Amino acid sequence: MPPDMPRTPPRRVSTSRLGRLFDLGVLGVKAAPLARGVGDDQASRERALEAATELGDAMLKTLGEMKGLPLKLGQMLSYIDGLAPPGQEARLQAALERLQQRAPPLDPDAAERVITDELGDPPSRLFASWEREPFAAASIGQVHAAVTHGGERVAVKVQYPGIDKAIDADLKSLAALEAIASPFGRRYHTKDYLDEVSEVFRAELDYGREAGMYDLFRATTADLPRVVVPRVHHALSSRRVLVTELVDGASYGEFAASAPPAARDCAGATIWSFVTRSMLRHGLLYADPHPGNYRFLDDGRVAFLDFGCVKLLPPALVAGIKRYILSGVEERWDDFDRALVEVLGYRREDEAEWALYRAYSVHLLAPFASKTPFHVTREVAREAVQFLSRGQRELVLGRGGAPRMPKPIDMPKDFTFVNRLQWGLLSVLGGLDATVDFRALGGPWLREPLAPPPDGGGPGAIVASAQR
Repeated sequence: MPPDMPRTPPRRVSTSRLGRLFDLGVLGVKAAPLARGVGDDQASRERALEAATELGDAMLKTLGEMKGLPLKLGQMLSYIDGLAPPGQEARLQAALERLQQRAPPLDPDAAERVITDELGDPPSRLFASWEREPFAAASIGQVHAAVTHGGERVAVKVQYPGIDKAIDADLKSLAALEAIASPFGRRYHTKDYLDEVSEVFRAELDYGREAGMYDLFRATTADLPRVVVPRVHHALSSRRVLVTELVDGASYGEFAASAPPAARDCAGATIWSFVTRSMLRHGLLYADPHPGNYRFLDDGRVAFLDFGCVKLLPPALVAGIKRYILSGVEERWDDFDRALVEVLGYRREDEAEWALYRAYSVHLLAPFASKTPFHVTREVAREAVQFLSRGQRELVLGRGGAPRMPKPIDMPKDFTFVNRLQWGLLSVLGGLDATVDFRALGGPWLREPLAPPPDGGGPGAIVASAQR
């Protein structure tokens, strides 16, 4: 823990827009030296590494205390390879790794008050035993262990007091920035993408919706023997409290460091199958693949722990995704090019831009298109991000000419979190150093028709409400 981390946990999340912007501004000042680049001499590299360590500690403290959207950003930086400045990535990720599941918690009294307000009784009455200190803390809530009166060990996720207002403040700040830049932003559809981000993140605040998503994924993955989705205790859950069975097992970091290659390959195939089949078969996008959301069991199964950031994709978009992936895998390049234009909104008017974005799409398809098992390394994951950023820099700066702004891509806003998933999932598999036969696993899902998620009971109501 950094030496200036508060030893007494706060009782609420800060909800002041100005205060939250100020905290982020301080981090921006600390990040400025890294953004300017690193010199070639040894002294410059050492200073940059020291600055990266200091920035990582500052981000751990500030983002951990802010919670909400800033903490989500810190979590993404902690595991998605290629987002941090080259040369400083390892230092930043090492410092931020704790944010994946052990962010600074709030005062336990605050969590107990939320439970009492939501369920009408304190946890000491609702449960046979209750652990006051949380064993996990993340962007929206913290998790306590408990035992029900029926003797079952459970995980109790409790929403931070004031987190709804904090997220609202962050989204309003983003909206204000978008409005200031509206003449530029309209050209790049920034308001549409911001609306999509706002809708998805606000939906995460409803633990009742998340409980339904647990049920939905349990139903749609029941035939995957290596997938575990914890059972929800609906009678003990509400909009701000979610109680599920407690799953033991190794964390992602522990498993990646100690499991033999065959076990890591198997786990990688399980994670990829869970995420990809859900999207291609049912239109269910599991949009937050970060490492804190898994537990690895001794018998080779993988448990999935968080279903807050889930999106139901429009059937037409799912069909379009299948279309461009399948045409690329089968090397039907004319069909592939048409799909890039008609599904993803790519433009062919500018040859340089078309060449970059088309090449990027082909690059991302490499694991799926490979006719042999594909080895996903951290370098593969890193290149998935840097390939695009490198090409975009060349487009903007040109080759010795005046800088220019590329023309916008009319990508569907519903694809926003698919992009996040692509980078995050590759980084998770790269951290496992997994080799997976993606083509053999995923080929059938590309060719089968979309099967709407099962109706009936809670899940059907969740699906209906999410599609409105």
